[in-house]
Amino acid sequence: MTLIADTLPPLRGTLTPDRDMAGLSWLRTGGPADMLAQPADRDDLAAFLAALDPGVPVMPVGVCSNLIIRDGGLPGVTLRLGRGFNGIEILPGHRVRAGAAALDAHVARKAGEAGIAGLEFLRTIPGAIGGAVKMNAGCYGTYTADVLEEVTLLTRAGETRRLTPAEIGFAYRSSALPEGSVVVEAVFAGRPGDPAEIAARMEEALARRAASQPVKERTCGSTFRNPAGFSSTGRADDVHDLKAWKLIEDAGCRGLSLGGAQMSPMHANFMVNTGGATAADLEDLGEEVRKRVLNTSGIALDWEIMRVGRRAPLSPASAAR
Repeated sequence: MTLIADTLPPLRGTLTPDRDMAGLSWLRTGGPADMLAQPADRDDLAAFLAALDPGVPVMPVGVCSNLIIRDGGLPGVTLRLGRGFNGIEILPGHRVRAGAAALDAHVARKAGEAGIAGLEFLRTIPGAIGGAVKMNAGCYGTYTADVLEEVTLLTRAGETRRLTPAEIGFAYRSSALPEGSVVVEAVFAGRPGDPAEIAARMEEALARRAASQPVKERTCGSTFRNPAGFSSTGRADDVHDLKAWKLIEDAGCRGLSLGGAQMSPMHANFMVNTGGATAADLEDLGEEVRKRVLNTSGIALDWEIMRVGRRAPLSPASAAR
């Protein structure tokens, strides 16, 4: 379906056809969005969705810190929420309301300054709140599901819905948000804490992360999920405790490269764009790792990074690889 801005519903924000997404992608790869929509605020987005042809696909993106955008680009309308969705408000009862576009790290810092503990884990997650809810982001034993009180979203038809964690269907690194919905806001419940102690814990977590992960590289973090049993809140059940990085290392894939993509020598489960990688390089390297791990361990790794959009036609050089 060819999209022309003049044929779409009005938007007070901006509509940009054929918008290059590589510059917006954390990995600096990917083809253009057929149409990038950047709504001014929630009312603007709701009216746009309500009037948009139901046959037009809609893909919300944030800072793209957990996405491989394929080289053929994104079909339909790509939604990117900005200033009208990045507010952070401290609420009574040691709670925080954050817009979907608010950065996880900013929410953690604001909460800490207000003496709200329990959200420190967000400080080390390089993403925004909408993605944290959708992917049940977490680290060091705490997950979004543990602190979320309520999420507000817009349906594909532009209607407002508010859901509790029990209605979202949280699982390990995933959720069951309604198809086509767009997270616009979330409320988190913390606990009383001393701001200095909270800040110290966040600095300790950042140092721990920098010591074990390639934080200065172009990477989306964990490439594959740990193949373990997990409860609905995202906590590990006592079934088995396999780590994806160990399976990758045992398969001889630490440092494995394809084009400009590499499994980090520092952390075997982190995929890096070393410079000039295409999205196909990254995805194909991931699939090669999955194949080798399956051959050596019998375990099929599941992607944690989302791969979205269209694959570009193979060039002669790629086809010959």
